This record gives sequence, C-alpha cells and structure tokens, in this order.
Amino acid sequence: MELRRVVVTGLGALTPIGNTKEEYWDALKNGRSGAAPITYFDTEKFKTKFACELKNFNATDFLDRKEARKMDRFTQYAMVASDEAIADAKLDLEKVNKLRVGVIWGAGIGGLETFQNEVLNYAEGDGTPRFNPFFIPKMIADIAPGNISIKHGFMGPNYTTVSACASSANAMIDALNYIRLGHCDVIVTGGSEAAVTIAGMGGFNAMHALSTRNESPETASRPFDATRDGFVLGEGAGAIILEDYEHAKARGAKIYAEVLGGGLSSDAYHMTAPHPEGIGVIAVMRNCLENAGVKPEEVDHINTHGTSTPLGDVAELKAISEVFGDHAKNININSTKSMTGHLLGAAGAIESIASILALEHGIVPPTINHEVVDESIDPKLNLTLNKAQKRDVKIAMSNTFGFGGHNACVLFKKID
Repeated sequence: MELRRVVVTGLGALTPIGNTKEEYWDALKNGRSGAAPITYFDTEKFKTKFACELKNFNATDFLDRKEARKMDRFTQYAMVASDEAIADAKLDLEKVNKLRVGVIWGAGIGGLETFQNEVLNYAEGDGTPRFNPFFIPKMIADIAPGNISIKHGFMGPNYTTVSACASSANAMIDALNYIRLGHCDVIVTGGSEAAVTIAGMGGFNAMHALSTRNESPETASRPFDATRDGFVLGEGAGAIILEDYEHAKARGAKIYAEVLGGGLSSDAYHMTAPHPEGIGVIAVMRNCLENAGVKPEEVDHINTHGTSTPLGDVAELKAISEVFGDHAKNININSTKSMTGHLLGAAGAIESIASILALEHGIVPPTINHEVVDESIDPKLNLTLNKAQKRDVKIAMSNTFGFGGHNACVLFKKID
C-alpha cells in the first residue's frame, strides 16, 4: 500500500512568550524568557514562586463568555490555538468534507484547575455534595478535541492522547498515520495544558522536579547548564493542521513543511526518571528515522526535550551522540523550553511549531540562560547557546518524553 504524503498547512500558538504564531516566533528567535512570578494564586508557602504563565490573555476576547465559563483553561487554550491554525490554513469550512476532517489532541493532565477547585469547595462546605454540573465535562482530558469538533462540525476521528509530556507528539503521530493511510484528508492536532495551579505547582514541588531559582525566574530554565536545578512549569497550546499533500495542493494551500515520519518507544525503566544511558531515547529516534526513510546524516536540527533537569538533559544528549555518531556535531541542537518553560502535554506541539518555523525562516532559536559548562556533556555538540543561528534547515527533529517512560519523536522536512 502506498502511503500518502502529509504536510503542515496551518499553525496556531498560544504560549508564555507569545499569544499568536507570529508573536511566538519573534520571541523565540530573540531569546526571550516567559518565566515570571506567579499571578494566579498566593505562592508565599510554595517552594517555587514562578512559572511561565500566559501574558495578557483573556478567554472572552476570543470565546463567548457563557461558553468560556463551561471550559477549563486547558480547553479555552485549545479553542483559541486551533482557531488560529484553522484560519491560517485557510480551510473553506463550507467546501471541506467534514466527515474526513478529524481532531486528535494531546493533554497530559486536562482540567486540573477545575478538579482542584471543585474539591476545595466541597471540603470547605458542610459536606453536602454541591458540585458544578459542568465539573466532569470541564475536567475530562478528551473535552478539548470534542469542543473543537463541535464548533466546526468536524466528524472524523476525535479523541485525546494521554502520555504525560509526550501527549501532543503522540497526537501528531496518530494524525499523521490516519492521513497516510487514507482515512482522513485533514486533521487538527496539537495539545494544550493549564497546570499552573495550586495542585500542579504543589505536586511537582513535592517531587523536587521544579527549579527553585526564585531570585531570578527568567534565568531558571537553563537546559544543558551545569547549574540547572529543575524545569519551569509552563502553560498554553499549540495547534497544527496536518493535511494530505494532494488535498492541500488541489486547494492551493500554503505548505509549511512535510511530516516525514514519527517514532515511539518506552524507557521501561522508572516512573519519572529517564534511563541514564538514554536507551529509550535512542530507540525512539532510530524508530523515527526508519519510519521517515531518513539517514542520520540528513538531519540538520533537533529541538530536544531538554527540560533543564540534571538527569534528563545528559541522557538525551548521550542518546543523540549514539544515534548520530560523528554527524551529531554538525546538528544545531536546542531547547526552546529555556524560553517557554515546560508545557507538559502541550510541549510536543509548540516545540514542533518551533521546528517548522525554523525550517521556514532558516533560523534555529537559541537555548538561552547557558552560563556554566557541564563537563558531562560532549563539548563538540552545537547546543545553539544564547543566540539564534542562521541555518538552511532542511530536516528537523522534535523530541518529547513523558513520565512513565513515554518517548515520541517527529521529523519535518522543508518543501522547496
């Protein structure tokens, strides 16, 4: 069976460093940090008092007030980013066959704030279970793609992938395969997350996973730096329109990039820690290259998972050296989490968008906040430190890994 080619025809980004695709890219290439003191709740008793929140975002600027109240923030974010991507793709919703348009969305946690607030309200009450009738529909992780499809009438495959921080990368790979196999013409994919909450911050602090650099939040996310002390929690959404190449060409769509392939693997090692030798990461990158029919020496750029954790960064770079051998030193490696923080289930989506825009503009965004060399990292690797680098990127890889040992990898190609 001949597989269909799959291309990217629309992008939407709602991130801590920009509320549109254009704002996001401008901040990326200029190395701006999105980390700042938390404004959503009082952090006096929290170990970490900062995060990468959205800036100047009001859901009712985009959504009907009554409808917005029925949605957790992670769904609001999904609606806004997907609307931008659909508009960017210039899809004619009157002409497209909606039976062949799907929505496959990633969320690692879903409506955490809704769950938290409903339980707190119950605990503070008299024991009578007075729960909001929208509690469950607001909380469940699959409600974001459900709402996207309801708004636009898309009647193809509709579900959420949940694999912690790999969730939206998993969603993209599923979407890729549905179109490749001829089951759909167009799929809205990506992911959203809104875990900057009392429960989210408290839970990750209890795991000692977050940076506690409270005196300098904007420099706290520092992948590959010897003084890194944990990740910075972020929030937002990324949306990508994947489309059958012939379908896109027939309607004269702008094509950002081709999706060459995707890979999946499991560490099968530990609930939260990566395998120290990066065995699962080696496997996922090799799986992705094989799936795409791409040789290691053809890859120009890798946007790493690069969370700024002591163990994870080293394991991933070891894996890159193993997979790419001598060519590893020729690859522009970066971590855009140094600017956005870690968007958990939405990370794969917004980082894939960064990779796609690097292909389009010939610029690799920097890994910011690097000050101290980590002796355990190969000095020959080009980590694109502190300043964007111009490069004619033809093939870019995006890595995303999640608690539970889930690994996902996607490859994009520039279309001349």
